[in-house]
Amino acid sequence: MIITVILPNLCGGGAERLHVNLARDWVARGYTVEFVLMRKKGELLQLLPDEVKVTDMSVDRIRSFIFPLARHLTNSRPNTILAAMWPLTSAVVCSWILSGRTGSLFLSDHEHLSHSYIGQRRVKGAYLKNLIRFTYPFANGVIAVSAGVKNDLCALGRLSLSKVKVIYNPAAIGVSSVRESIKVRNKLWGDYKYNILAVGRLTAEKNYETLIKAFARLPIEMNAKLIILGEGNLRVALTDLIAALGLHERIELFGFVSDPYPWFRSSDLFVLSSLWEGFGNVIVEALECGVPVVSTDCPSGPAEILENGRYGKLVPVGDFVRLSSAMIDSLHETHDREAMKLRAKDFSVENISAQYLAYMFPNGLLHRNENVIEL
Repeated sequence: MIITVILPNLCGGGAERLHVNLARDWVARGYTVEFVLMRKKGELLQLLPDEVKVTDMSVDRIRSFIFPLARHLTNSRPNTILAAMWPLTSAVVCSWILSGRTGSLFLSDHEHLSHSYIGQRRVKGAYLKNLIRFTYPFANGVIAVSAGVKNDLCALGRLSLSKVKVIYNPAAIGVSSVRESIKVRNKLWGDYKYNILAVGRLTAEKNYETLIKAFARLPIEMNAKLIILGEGNLRVALTDLIAALGLHERIELFGFVSDPYPWFRSSDLFVLSSLWEGFGNVIVEALECGVPVVSTDCPSGPAEILENGRYGKLVPVGDFVRLSSAMIDSLHETHDREAMKLRAKDFSVENISAQYLAYMFPNGLLHRNENVIEL
């Protein structure tokens, strides 16, 4: 049973990471997994199991990818193809048709497309809507990583709700939730009473400007520090804002790290300040480590993960005053950390992997003993 995963690359984004996590589990279950990349590059390549084949198509433009991919699919003949991240998904539909519809094709979307593309004027709305409308119906199935992404996708492409299945991201990977020692905590953060963490690319949708302004409202006597893990094109602008607010000693833009869990396990609060999300993997990662969460109630994902505030605080998007107040309240409250960890298990790799396999192979699943079990 061969599963071919098609992505632009394996740089350190949430969509790329989740496919690496799924691939590790699928290999352990006995499946053969291949990644076909437009460019074989990215920090996450090193996390793939040795058994996973990586095919580099060595192209930079999606339109240059269509015919080489069609030839590759014709030759490799996978049982199932999983393509992610529009507009690559629509291009893969074309390649798949040209290959003679080899195997079953599944598409997955990880972004709130109306916000990330139309709202940011990255493409014209008519172009996005028509491309989805005329390509997605050919696929055997479509996966959305949250109910919000599903509703947005169906509205944009006039897709039937039954065409799209919500499968949340496998963001809980089974890491230890044991708190880091004081020695490690001080090494990573310095000697502060409260450690506040944010994780994500330094880009517009993460809205770190609001987070920095919210942090600036915390009383100095709280002795808190904010660390943001991630890299991106807004580093200079955010650095300037931090300096203008006189917070350069208490806010650190640490950059990208391949293993953020020591920071999670030594933090007192995790904050997500996004304008929009597809799902919000980092919220699950925080919950898995038993870290309290404050998040904007952005479209879409956070409210679904936190069950509308049951497992963390939700505040309006862009409101740094409300965000600051929620941060202060959360730091002073007592939290049921075991309940957070239990919630995170709903998004475990094993659980989500099984949902993917059940959807992609409706006639049977290959389990770790390599026997096919009819459903």
